[in-house]
Amino acid sequence: MNFALFLFVLLVVTGGVWLLDLGVLRKHRRSDARQPWWVEYSISFFPVILIVFLLRSFLVEPFKIPSSSMVPTLLVGDFILVNKFTYGIRLPVINRKVVPLNEPARGDVMVFRYPEDPSLDYIKRVVGLPGDKVEYRNKRLTINGRPVAVRQIDDYLSRERMQFSRRYIETLGGVEHEILLEDDAPAAVLPTRAAGGNCNYNTSGLTCTVPPGHYFVMGDNRDNSSDSRVWGFVPDENIVGRAFFIWLNLGELGRFGSFR
Repeated sequence: MNFALFLFVLLVVTGGVWLLDLGVLRKHRRSDARQPWWVEYSISFFPVILIVFLLRSFLVEPFKIPSSSMVPTLLVGDFILVNKFTYGIRLPVINRKVVPLNEPARGDVMVFRYPEDPSLDYIKRVVGLPGDKVEYRNKRLTINGRPVAVRQIDDYLSRERMQFSRRYIETLGGVEHEILLEDDAPAAVLPTRAAGGNCNYNTSGLTCTVPPGHYFVMGDNRDNSSDSRVWGFVPDENIVGRAFFIWLNLGELGRFGSFR
């Protein structure tokens, strides 16, 4: 369900009823007559829907993390906030950029519309920018010929899967964040047809050149993430915003605050 479109339709309907009452209906109604219920409800809900629509379209939008692809940065069940204006102001519903501001940077955690099904929202970390040469071979990341710095720390225990994964601190674009790797997972990935252009695959991994206006993204849970290695690049027009804050997790109430 496209909630933005649903909210926009509600806004148009309630606003239209308010204008209809203001310009026509009240003129033909006795001064002591009560408004019809559908007019009363529309006028009452219109300002609330307007405020929610503006906040959600241009400032922040809430999301819930549905999968483990961004563990350990984001856990299943995390409710997060997404900054809607940091990458530019976009028209709601059609998502067209009208005021360019900042561009996504390496290390950003970004929400975007899944290129193979734009009705779905995905969240991953930005790894490659337009023009970058991204290599991921034998589970080591290299960008433009320079290996990305990593250092190993204590293993991570997944409570959902009840198994340990090797945990590293990766420094990407000046941003330090944790990633997970699993010893028994293969280095290579199986791409879909969408990822075929601009990429070269073999048993050790892949090398991709990011085309103009596109981004290469990966999950922090590297061996449990379907991302640009599988389905290709994220076009700029699919970008929703930058994730920056965890405000609730019903399973772990202590998870509250910003993240990188």
